[in-house]
Formats: sequence, structure tokens, C-alpha cells
Amino acid sequence: MGLWSNWSFSLFAFVSLFSIHSNFVAQAETTYPRANDRFNRVEVTQLEARQIRRSVRVKVSFGDQNCTKVYETETAGAKNGRQVGFDAQSGLGNGASTGSETAPNYHRGLKIPGKKCGNVSEHDQTRPRGDSSPTNKAKRSVGPPYGAAVDRSANGDARSTESFAEAVSNHRAEYRRTGEETRGPNPRQSEPHLDTSTFALSGDSAHNQAMVHWSGHNSSVILILTKLYDFNLGAVTESSLWRSNDYGSTYVKLNDKVGSRTVLSYLYVCPTNKQKIMMLSDPEVESAVLISSDEGASFEKYPINFNILSLLFHPSQENWILAYSHDSKLYSSMDFGRKWQLVHDNVMPGRFYWAVMGLDKESDVVHIETRIAKSSAQYVKCRAQRCSEGNRQYLFPGHVDTNSLVVQDEYVFTQVTKSGRASYFVSYMREPFKRMKLPKYCLPKDMHIISTDEKQVFAAVQEWNQNNTYSLYISDSPGVYFTLSLENLRTSRGPAGNLLVDFYKVEGINGMYLANKLVDNQIKTFMTYNKGQTWALLPPPATDVAGNNHHCILPFCSLHLHLEMLENPYTSGPITSKTSVPGVIVGTGNVGTELSSTNLGMFITSDAGNSWRQIFDEEHNIWFLDNGGALLAVLHAASPIRHLWISLDEGKKWDRHSFSLAPLYVDGVLMEPESDNHIITFFGHFSHQSEWQLIKIDYKGLFSRRCMDGDYQTWHLQNKGELCVMGEKQIFMKRRPGNRCMLVQDYSRIYSSEPCLCTTYDFECDYGWERQADGKCSPAFWFNPNGAAKSCSTSQSFLNSTGYRKVLSNNCKEAGRNVYSPKRQPCRPRPPQGLRLSTSQGELSATVGTNVTFLGDSLRTSIHLDFGDGIKITYSNLSRTDDGIMHIYRATGIYRVTAWAENSLGSDSSTLFLHITSPVEHVYLSAPIVAIRGKEANLTAVVWPSHTRTLTFFWWFDNSSEPIITLEGSISYTFHKEGKNKVTVQVASGSTVMQDSKIITVKEFFRSLLLSFSPALDEHNPDIPEWREDIGHVVRTALSQVSGVRGDQLLVSLYPGLPTTAELFILPDENTSNELEKLVERYIFVTALNQGLIQFELKADTRVIVYMTQQTLAPLVDSNAIHSGSAMLMLLSVVFVGLAAFFIYKFKRKIPWIHVQTEDSHEKEPEVISTVGQNESMSKVKLSEFPSPKELMANDLEARSRGTNTNTYYFVNKCKRNSKMF
Repeated sequence: MGLWSNWSFSLFAFVSLFSIHSNFVAQAETTYPRANDRFNRVEVTQLEARQIRRSVRVKVSFGDQNCTKVYETETAGAKNGRQVGFDAQSGLGNGASTGSETAPNYHRGLKIPGKKCGNVSEHDQTRPRGDSSPTNKAKRSVGPPYGAAVDRSANGDARSTESFAEAVSNHRAEYRRTGEETRGPNPRQSEPHLDTSTFALSGDSAHNQAMVHWSGHNSSVILILTKLYDFNLGAVTESSLWRSNDYGSTYVKLNDKVGSRTVLSYLYVCPTNKQKIMMLSDPEVESAVLISSDEGASFEKYPINFNILSLLFHPSQENWILAYSHDSKLYSSMDFGRKWQLVHDNVMPGRFYWAVMGLDKESDVVHIETRIAKSSAQYVKCRAQRCSEGNRQYLFPGHVDTNSLVVQDEYVFTQVTKSGRASYFVSYMREPFKRMKLPKYCLPKDMHIISTDEKQVFAAVQEWNQNNTYSLYISDSPGVYFTLSLENLRTSRGPAGNLLVDFYKVEGINGMYLANKLVDNQIKTFMTYNKGQTWALLPPPATDVAGNNHHCILPFCSLHLHLEMLENPYTSGPITSKTSVPGVIVGTGNVGTELSSTNLGMFITSDAGNSWRQIFDEEHNIWFLDNGGALLAVLHAASPIRHLWISLDEGKKWDRHSFSLAPLYVDGVLMEPESDNHIITFFGHFSHQSEWQLIKIDYKGLFSRRCMDGDYQTWHLQNKGELCVMGEKQIFMKRRPGNRCMLVQDYSRIYSSEPCLCTTYDFECDYGWERQADGKCSPAFWFNPNGAAKSCSTSQSFLNSTGYRKVLSNNCKEAGRNVYSPKRQPCRPRPPQGLRLSTSQGELSATVGTNVTFLGDSLRTSIHLDFGDGIKITYSNLSRTDDGIMHIYRATGIYRVTAWAENSLGSDSSTLFLHITSPVEHVYLSAPIVAIRGKEANLTAVVWPSHTRTLTFFWWFDNSSEPIITLEGSISYTFHKEGKNKVTVQVASGSTVMQDSKIITVKEFFRSLLLSFSPALDEHNPDIPEWREDIGHVVRTALSQVSGVRGDQLLVSLYPGLPTTAELFILPDENTSNELEKLVERYIFVTALNQGLIQFELKADTRVIVYMTQQTLAPLVDSNAIHSGSAMLMLLSVVFVGLAAFFIYKFKRKIPWIHVQTEDSHEKEPEVISTVGQNESMSKVKLSEFPSPKELMANDLEARSRGTNTNTYYFVNKCKRNSKMF
């Protein structure tokens, strides 16, 4: 166990990135890999945090003047496994932009790279209670879980050093040594030497996690936070804060200053003022922030009411911070965390950005992605302290995919997926969004943005016929038009599904990139000097370290390199280069026919890849020292080490130095680049029981003086003998090999630069053109280079592409005729051809009431546009319609939109069928509750709001396996089976489906009667189906009680709307065929309804009476045509009986025999109850006392023996007697 021992440790770092536009603090945890887990390729972020990693989980504080990002290591291992984190300012340079971590690609969305620190990965959002274990309640790591359980068992070497470590710890916490131990006690100061000192963090041997931070540029302050993480509890139980103000020679414990009972969890540094420190307490104990303005010398504590998961510092305002909470809320503070204000809730993790200086008008603007549905979000722009609904701007027209918003440099990217296919959109310089255009038949399945450097977008695109590889595409400046650069880039998926792309930008050399490509099932490394226009294999070194010939001949054999980059600044990664040392590249790889993961060695080039040398036959980690003037190499070993290697002549000669008396398990190396202090700090442990060991190394003794002008020499940049690279001849300066002088930090590396004449390869093929074998660009088969020129709208001429587009940042000059540049041509009149008509978003549907923008393609023509809704417009002499023609449709429907263009030379037309829809809110199935078998029944689906020809209706009948599909909401259907039949209608509107069902009783015949109600019911009618069903049930129950007819023979259906009406359905009794019983049954319903005997209590003070709609005696409607004659006879009989009863009542005293029968009956004069004008004070008949059917039948038979008039008289008197009982 050596430099990359199986110790799991937590990193907190502060690293400078090249040209970073925003400040970012993300929390993560890093587990350094085992020896066999060495490599991991460039990771491309899914429109999120953009870093590059290897097989480690790391939370690092990336920082330059405006960016800070915090990472921590995460262990998956044993309880006694340790984690150490570091915080330093480190320069990863532009290499960080070529790849980064991406979360699992569940959405297969647009992925954005890792140069800027503007956001947090999805994994950053769930912070653990202790930084490490998979058992943590929530992870706060930037990336997926790398590494496995860590075993810290000591080997023989470790045990042999344990007594030494204990002796050192027992006698003193610090010891110093100078130079090589082999030189004796008094080495000559003129000889190269290292000054080292070791400090042990006494009392924290039980702490298994540490976070280390170097305060800032040329600062002597180092802060270390050590923690005890309990894997059983899943929480941090102890913490200690240490501070050094002498570059790490000594440390002081600060627990008393932050509170002895305070448990600290995270450490943050303001990127624009390194003296400002913010620490978070563990929320399991208390939720608070501790703030320091003096590099940790003192702290103030401020309680907060939310759990901070990540922070984003403003790029220029040192006190402005955005904080993302555990419940997806975004807060802002304008006083460095003392007070917080809610900005927005439902914010997607890592999808929030501060304003980009020079592009956003207000410096306090924030760009936010807010979730509105499971896979749908909105792009919101507002000001940090004023983000109420009225102050928000929605800059993208419509919804976007979740986890798709990225604000980076001049670009804003987002993605929209419809019908399973994603469309990618870009806004350049805050202009309106435009769809990103790839070659017509690229048909991308997936896209990842690799880089946005130099106002240009590099994208890895998986085309329709690719599975495990991607193709590299390069855009124009606005990021809209893309052309192919390299096919079949090697990619793979990380443990959590994140995409890893083998692509690397070389620092210090403009236009130079390396990429691993799949060729005939073999992975080979290629390089380009002209920003992807041509690619070539790497020339192999002639010999190995021992001087043996490789016998490797191009193109059959070449050098292959692993192109991973690390976000962890305490490991160098398998490949490294530096802006301050142009032309020097150090990488891990092998010589052969393809890239291998075994038999790895270290290789270096000093002339930008034209020639390579092998410097080690084992894997090492290599850093640049002294502004790139020296190289530091540390063996990547599984055992403790005590030596390091330093070269002052670009790796030609290596000097071994000892940095520790006892072998050390090295957990990381911390240095402050671009500074004059020449300090390195090694972190590790002597044994598993010893305290944390911090070894400070001052390498200033390697140099004798500062470099002067005579210490430099020049070298010419070339590409296989061609001196013109990216359109110019460049001569660089570098220190003469072997000179022991310190480089001046700001010395110029470029000695001279002279532009060259342009060649074909100084240009990339324009959109729609493809590179041929001879290097020339020709139109693709699907592209018409003579198409209409858009620029003709503003002048009488336009610039017509010749098929070439100058490579951005290429400085060549065209001599004489400009062969490659666009040619200005006159706008010549021509007849309209290929007229196209589409909506601005390319959709064939829109919502009613919204603005629909129509786009056309025409040249100096008159346009006649018919919107299909009765509105027509004409534009005369129209030259362009870039902004579109807007129109609002007021009603739903399918409209035929027609555009007709004409000029003096001809005409053309185009048609678009546009669906205007509105959301379906409610569906009601209007259907009879009773139908006759064998006869059609009308069914209607009532939809709110109403639609016209834009819905699809699915009708399901009983147990049918297939629905009847209609475009109209009505259907006629014949039921062939008696009984109860269930009907279901489903209404489809886009992706929304709603339904309603009804039960329809089917009979051979039935009788029905229309009903009405007293006006009081209308006042309480909400006109909803449930209410109508309940009222129908009450009325049916009352009718059943009065008539004695079984409830299953009666059905009552209330109709929608006011006034309230209903229909009574009387179903035939299969057990009764007696016509006399049917006659009595009909007679009972008519009489009871006409006399107001059917009542129910709606509320305590509201009683409702049910009437026949005609308010008089009337025949029941018979559904059977066979009985129509008897029904008519019954009608006449009832009318006659009624008239006879009235006549007898009025003239009874003048008819003796009538009077005599009344006296015989011993009854008072009968009172006929009126069927008209009923009121609440009328006498009421109890339902229980109403004559039963049997009694009515008996009386009816007796009355028939006396005559019809007697029957009528008896019935009226019977009702009268019953009414007097109340």
C-alpha cells in the first residue's frame, strides 16, 4: 500500500480551473482505488457538474478567482478505514473541460462537460452523515460510488515501521531533516536537496476521515478537519479542526474556538476572497454555519433552518451565495451566510447558476431549472432576492426535460424529448433558443457536450447505427450547425451509468487533441494538430527504459495512451500537460497494436507529440513543479514508500530523493501551483494505529538561483516537419535542460508567431458538406448548396458558402483569391420553389388561445396565408419570415392552413393541417338507463371543455375485446341481450385519457313517465352525476313504498341541467302476466304523483314533491307497440272517469241515489284533492297507510260489479279517509 493505498480518504480541495465563469461548491467523497483499479476515462456530464475523474470518489474544492468546489472521499469499507481530504489551489487547466462526471443516463439527455464549476451533480445533492459509507443516510458525492471496501490490514513493511512511528509520536509531534540521508549530517547547500518536516495530529488517531484546505495563493495557512465516522450509526460522532500558519510545519487545534461540542461536517472557501471560510455543523446535532473572515483564526456561529447540500458562490461578489437544501429548495444569501432568503422551491439538483458576467444584465440574476412533473421542467430566470412569480422570466418556449439545463460560458443548453426522440436546443449570447442541427441522417440517439472552449461546442453524438461508440462533432460559434470530426470514439459506462469518453485536450498547444478510437475492434490513440480536421496515430518511442528496441513500425504498431483525467488534484492521473510548459505531455500507456491495461509504462514528449520517450516501466503519478520547470514522480505502489523522483530536464534524467525516514502510506499530495513558495505536503500514515502524518517538503533547495535570459532556448512547434500549425509558425521558449534555475512565473513562453497561407485543412467542412479522401469538401447527397440564401433579405447580395468554414482560432491568411471564404453573390429573382410551412416549434398541434407562429421559406414573393378559421392575410413583396407570422385560434378543431407564394416568375404552395386542442377536464357519458332489446340506443360522451374533431372516442360494450373507435362523441348501438349491460367510453386527447361508464338495463319492453319536482329542488341542484344518482335513488324508494312495486322494477333517471326533471322507467314483472294487475299498477303511479303523495326531505326545512310533468292524469308511455291500442283505451277511460267523478261531486245532492249511497256509507261529504297547486300545508298521506295493491285489487273487483263510477268514487273516498288519519 503506497501512494494510492487502500486507505479510503476524504478530500476537500481548492483547485483553479481555466477561465471559470461561476463559483461552485459541491460535496463529494473520494475513495482511492486499489492497484488494479487504476483507470477511468474522461466522463462527460449529463448537463451538469463538469469534472473529470478516475476510479475515485472525490469531493474537491475547485477554485480560481471565481470558482470553488468541494469534494470529499467516500469509503465503502471497514470501520477503521481512514479517509483524508485535501484542499488546495491546483491548475487542471482546460483539460478539465474535455470531460467530466455524468450521472446515470436515465433520460439519455444532453450532457454538458466539465470545465466550469457552475453546478452540482445529482449525486451531490444527498449529503451523508459522515462523508463515506454506502450506509450513509444521504450521499453528498459528486459522482457514482467508486472503489470498494477498504482493508487497512498492515503488511510486513508496515509492521516493521510501527515501532518507529510510535517512538516519534511519543517523543515529539514534529521532527525535521534536510537532504538525502546518505549525504551525512551537513550536506553542502549548493547540492540539490529537499527540506522536510513531519507533524502528527496527536489525539485524532481514531478519526477515519480528514479534509485539508490550503487557504489560497501564497498563503501560509492550512486548515485540516478530521472526523470520526461511525459506520454503524451512519453519522459523524467527533470532529477536530487544526490550523497551520507556517505552511504546515506546525498545527494548532481549534476545537475550543468553534465549540467543544460542535460536530463539523464540511468546509467551504470563498473563491474571490480566500480569507473567508464557511463551515457546516452536522445537522444531526445542530443546523448552523460557522463563518470566518480571517482564514480560520476565529469563527462566528449562525443557526439555519435547513440542511445545506451544496453551495454556489458568485463569480465576483464575495458575499453572495446560493444554497441548495435537502428538500429541493434554493436559498440565497447576500452577507456570506448570515441571513438566507428562499429563491425557489422544486429546484432540480445542480441546475442553478449565477449570472455570467458580460452576458446577463444584472449580476444577481440566477438561472434555475424547476421541476413541474416527473420528467418535465421549466427554465426560470429571476433575481436572487426577487424571484416571486411576477418577477420570473420563462425564456424557453415550453417545458424541457428534467436535468437538462446548463448555463456555461456564452451558451445555454437544454433538451426536449417528444415521441421518444430528443431535440437539443442552444441559446448563444442569451439570444432566443435555436435547435442544434446535425447532418440530416445522423439521427442521434444520444448527445453529450464535451467542451465549450473558444466559442465553439464539441459534442459526442451516438448515431442511429452506433452502440458502444460515439462520434465527435464540432459546431460553429453559435453552437447550431455541427460537422463530423472523428467517428467511433471509445466510450464506456461508469458504475452508475455515467458516460466515459476517451478525449483529451493538450494544454499549451492550440488545436491539439488526443482521442482513443475503435478501429477493427482495437482501441488506438490518435492525435490532431488542427482541431480535428486530420487525425494520426502516435509515433512510438524507439526504445524502452533499458534501451531495448521496441521494433514498432507505423501504422501497424504505435503508442497508445490512457486518456483519463481526474477531478482529484492530489493524483496526477494517467495523462497530464500544462499551459506553462507547452509541448510537454506525460502519459501512461503501452506500445503495441492496441491500448492495453497491463504492462503499463510512463511516456513523455517534449516536442508536442512528434517524438516520445519511455521514462518508467511502471505506473507513476507525475506533477509539474516550479511553474512547469521540474517534474515530480511518485511510484503508484501498493506498499509504503519513502522516495520520490525529480527531473529538471523534461524527464531525460531523474534524481531520487528521500522525503521520510520511515516508509509512508501516501494518501495524497498537496501543492499550491503557480506560487513562489515551492512547498509540497504529503499526507499519509506510518501504520494503521498511528496518527495522521503531514510531511512538508520544501524543494527550493533543488535550485541555485532564478533563471535569466541566457537560461532559455527556443524550439519550433511542428507537425511531422510541417512548421505551420493552426495557420501560423510558432517558436516557443523553454529552460535549457539541466539548468538549476527557478523559472520566473510570468515569463513569455511564445518567442515569435508568424501567420501562414491558408490550406484546405485550416478549414472545416461547412454544414451539409463532407470531407473527401483528397481533403476537399463536397456537398452531402442530401444537401443542396444552391438553396435559398437567408441573407438575401437584407441586401441585394449574399454570402454563399464554398463548403468551407474556417477553424476557430486558426490564424492563417488567404492570399490573392479567397478560395475557401464565402463568396458574395447577387440575389437573383427566381420563382418560389420548395415553399415550406411549419410552426415555430415544428409541432402539428397547439393549445387553443395560444400564439401559433408560422414560418415560411420564400424569396421576394407575395404570400397569401389562409389560417383555416376564416381569416386570410396577404403579404406583398415578402423577402423573409424569420420571425414568423403569428395567429391565435379561439376554438378547438383541425384547421387546414394554406400558404400560397407567387412572384413574377411563378408560384408555389404549401399546406399544413394544424390541430388546435385544449385539455380535457371532464367526461360524462349521457345514456338511457333503460333500452329496448333489438332497438338502437343513442349514447353521447359530453366533454368539458367542448372540442371539435380533435378527440378520439373508444366505446367498450360489456365484455367486448375490441372497442368501437369514433372521432365523434355520439354513437348508436343495438343491444341484443336482456339484462344489465355496462358501457364505457374513453376519450383520448394527446397523452391524456379520461373515461366514464354507465349501466344500461335492456328489456323487451318497458313503460316510462316524465317527472318534475317542486322548485325548491332547483336551488340545491349542483348538476353533477353523483347528486342526480342519489336523488333518483330517493325517488325510486318512495315510489316503491307507495306502489308496492319491487325496487328492481323501477328506475329513475334525472336529466342534467335546470329545471330538474327526471324519467320514471317501470320494468315488466316477469312473474306477472295479469293485465288487471298491470292496470292497477299504472293507476297507482298516476294517482300518487298527481296527488303529490311522493315526497322526500332534502334538508331539515326543505321538502320536495314529485309530480308528473303534465300535472294531470295521463297515460303511462308504453314502449311496446303491441299495447298501443290498450293504452289509448286506458287514456279515454281515465278521462271519462275523471269527468264523471267531477260531475258527481258537483251535482251529488241533486241525484238521489248517489246521496243515498253516501248515507249508506256513513261518510261525510267527500273532498276531492286537487292535483294542481299543491303546497306545503296540504294534508299528507303516510306511505305506510296508502292502500296496498291487494286491497286496491279487491276494491277494484267489487267496484267493477257496481260499475265504473262506483270504482272511482270508492278510490277517492279511500284516499280521503287515509288523509284524515294524519
